[in-house]
Amino acid sequence: MSAPQQPGSSTTTIIQTAVNEDTDKRDVVGFIKRQFQQSLAFGTLIVLVIFFSIASPNFFTFSNIATVLLSTAVIGILALGTTFVIITGGIDLSIGTGMALCAVMTGVIITNMGLPVWVGVIGGVGTGVLMGLVNGVNITFLRLPPFIATLAMMMIAGGLALVISNVAPIYFSTSAPDFKKIALGVIIPGIPNAVLITAALAIVAWLVLSKTLLGRYTFAIGSNEEATRLSGVNTRRWTILIYMFAGAFTGVAGIVIASRLDSAQPQIGMGYELQAIAAVIIGGTSLLGGRGSILGTVIGALIMSVLVNGLRIMSIQTEWQNIVVGVVVLLAVFLDSLRNRQRT
Repeated sequence: MSAPQQPGSSTTTIIQTAVNEDTDKRDVVGFIKRQFQQSLAFGTLIVLVIFFSIASPNFFTFSNIATVLLSTAVIGILALGTTFVIITGGIDLSIGTGMALCAVMTGVIITNMGLPVWVGVIGGVGTGVLMGLVNGVNITFLRLPPFIATLAMMMIAGGLALVISNVAPIYFSTSAPDFKKIALGVIIPGIPNAVLITAALAIVAWLVLSKTLLGRYTFAIGSNEEATRLSGVNTRRWTILIYMFAGAFTGVAGIVIASRLDSAQPQIGMGYELQAIAAVIIGGTSLLGGRGSILGTVIGALIMSVLVNGLRIMSIQTEWQNIVVGVVVLLAVFLDSLRNRQRT
């Protein structure tokens, strides 16, 4: 004989089933939207390549494609780290000048101090991690808005780069002749090492974002920081770790650009932060946090590099290039705003 059914239990079951079905539908719709956004970004990249190939016969050549990939390296590495920060709902405006400071510190360690290259590399990455630590502490413990905290760090890093370098480039040609091989050396014929470094870091970033606690809490903090905190997660600690992790990418970008130029240029960082942030947003990461992907960021970085390279190939003046890039940034933020309105 079956046990008597409790009053209202069937109604509760029906409601729970409906809720589960609605959740499943939302998950499917969200997945479809994310795939569509990435497909749209990839389609934009293809359209740009076709357009510039038609506009100039010099664009779609092996040497120029290698140049595009090489120029994508720095923006791409910065964008990979920034993806984590933006998914949390934060922002990091210090990555441009921070990259210059990391390059300068690498130059000081290798050229001025005469220490081995590997020590300089560790010093450059360590500088980026330290910047991330300071940013994270200012945001979590001092309760400064990420915009203000990283804006202040942007100014501090830029000033330190100039002070430490005495407003002069630090060259590696004498102290470390092989330093340029970090970015410009070739392991795979025709592909600069900087491209391989970027690809390797993209894989690492994808694994961390999708397979580790750091990645899981990155999304959780961006979706609802208060709920994440109430569930027992130390959101302050994880936020600091996220900014430090992103800072490591800034350090690597500083080393790569210093290697590419064979010198540490203290004034080179300005403007890179906007291109990196634009690449992240174009790739589908939301400025409000809680949504983003590494694949989308890589596509966004390629779009930015193809756009800048194509304009140069067409002999467009630098000031007009800046205008076009500014319009792209504005359009990317506007489209992100539209996506967020649809979510709400």
